[in-house]
Amino acid sequence: MKKIAVLPFCFAVLFAAPKQQYLSVDECNKIFEQRKSELMLQIERLEEKEQALNALQNANKSVQGQKEQKLAQRLNEVNKALADLSKKEQNIKNMLDENKKVLEAIEKAKDEKITQSYVKMKPSAAAGILAEMNASSAASILFNLEAKKMAEILGKMDAKKAAEVVNRLKKGPPF
Repeated sequence: MKKIAVLPFCFAVLFAAPKQQYLSVDECNKIFEQRKSELMLQIERLEEKEQALNALQNANKSVQGQKEQKLAQRLNEVNKALADLSKKEQNIKNMLDENKKVLEAIEKAKDEKITQSYVKMKPSAAAGILAEMNASSAASILFNLEAKKMAEILGKMDAKKAAEVVNRLKKGPPF
């Protein structure tokens, strides 16, 4: 009984269902050709985009290569300038050392000349001149004299000034 009740239901479903339409081969070919042309158009667009991308990448590589060349050139220029600067700095140091030596020689010659002039003076005249100087300058001059000459000059100086000069002499150079 169940079979009989189900059977009319199955017929109703079969006949009530809309019939599917099937396309002919020509219609299918036409649809495939349309789809094929759409796909070909998309492929062409993708190929154009790929070519544009490749061109952009090549241009970017070219620009980057030029920038790297300029950077390398500037780096070489900077290194050359640094090397020149180092040479100049070394030359300046050498000149400064030479100038110091020359200055020391001049100072030594000057001190010797001053010392010789005080050696040739009478102790009272030298004491008068040294008494008018500040204690540091007087000590510097007396330091270069022989002990006997220094004693004679200090003996002729004012006691207060002589004591100040002797204190400077005790400290030693530079005065």
